Amino acid sequence: MAALTPLSAAEVAARITAGKAVLVDIREPGEVAQERIAGSIIKPLSIFEAADLDVQPGRDVIYMCRSGARTGMNCVRLAACIPGEAFVLEGGLNAWKAQGLPTVSGNPSSRTA
Repeated sequence: MAALTPLSAAEVAARITAGKAVLVDIREPGEVAQERIAGSIIKPLSIFEAADLDVQPGRDVIYMCRSGARTGMNCVRLAACIPGEAFVLEGGLNAWKAQGLPTVSGNPSSRTA
């Protein structure tokens, strides 16, 4: 059974900063518009099967939601979209903010993988 490997907010931030990972936010547009992590790819879970996750080879795919619960409940579905190991931001956006890492507000850009 496919699963997602948990990473701490600090580990996720380090991988993103190093250009080794892409963060995929599976929250719905209304949630993302309130607050998000800059540079994340927005792929709402409600339309995820239609989403193209054509990520550059050699980059880790890290999924996130608000608390990690939604990602955890859909881990098999999400992991199946990635060849190889897939990851989850443990604790989601809440854990990211608890570590004092930056977020942005407002409408996200049309960032894609």
